[in-house]
Amino acid sequence: MSQSAGSARSISSSHVLDRVLVLELVRVTEAAAVAASKLIGRGDEKAADHAAVEAMRQAFDELAIDGTVVIGEGERDEAPMLYIGEKVGGAIGTGPRIDIALDPLEGTTITAKGGPNALAVLAAAEEGCLLNAPDVYMEKLAVGPGYPEGVIDLRKSATENVHAVAAAKGVAPDQIIVCVLDRPRHADLIAELRAIGCGVVLIGDGDVAGVIATTNPETTIDMYMGSGGAPEGVLAAAALRCVGGQFNGKLLFRNDDERGRARRWGIEDLDRIYKLEELAKGDCIFAATGVTDGSLLQGVKYKKAGCMTTESVVMRASSGTVRWIKGEHHRG
Repeated sequence: MSQSAGSARSISSSHVLDRVLVLELVRVTEAAAVAASKLIGRGDEKAADHAAVEAMRQAFDELAIDGTVVIGEGERDEAPMLYIGEKVGGAIGTGPRIDIALDPLEGTTITAKGGPNALAVLAAAEEGCLLNAPDVYMEKLAVGPGYPEGVIDLRKSATENVHAVAAAKGVAPDQIIVCVLDRPRHADLIAELRAIGCGVVLIGDGDVAGVIATTNPETTIDMYMGSGGAPEGVLAAAALRCVGGQFNGKLLFRNDDERGRARRWGIEDLDRIYKLEELAKGDCIFAATGVTDGSLLQGVKYKKAGCMTTESVVMRASSGTVRWIKGEHHRG
């Protein structure tokens, strides 16, 4: 993934997603990552998640925005903070209206076990531009930039999609590498991919990083397949909107309660296959800070004399800009 030459594009200071906000949002993910990092390897998922949520909430309060959480920790009765519908920001009623999708700690189990690819993640867009996805599963299919539009299609089999991407790339199907969450539910998918000779990269958690990996040639990952959380699907789509790529997503429902939850959030067509710009449209910002080391970012590092370092990435769709930010934090 490289920084675009489009960073010099002129953006009016009156624009809802002001250029200054791009960097301010990194402070929010940094705060969550630092808070969660203190619990790496401690075996307590809930404590790590709680620390990230509290820190992210406080950091939002310092921003001059009128934000609404459209994807968060769950519904209000399930989450005391950063729940879907919660207002955040220090300028409620007066600041720019912004929809926010967030995962204060993407990879709670990863963090508790000290594994790779845990992130603090958020996406921001103008009001009404992010799908208000319920907390259910989503079938996902993603590929990085540089392919003809429509090269992937969730209505087709894994084999058909691999063959289509391989043809567009000009390689044999057995040269394609696919990232998949390591879950029992994916046993048939993994077997199908290996039967056609694909390399399969299995990840234990963190499918936002897994989807974004398709955009970075250094990872050698061509495609992402399989089911995971719908909120993470929207976050990943926001990142792809900034750097390029294609994404298909379909909500999966296990029972009538989940179908009812989707309808409460305004989703009527339960069988719809969402494309990238149906999940995240218009101008949007994606920001992430590493909690533990991973394929996308380095994790929080504790140095001598009370110093710690962070690594973050922030992307913006309107300019195509990707900024990599290394932070050095000195505790008083």
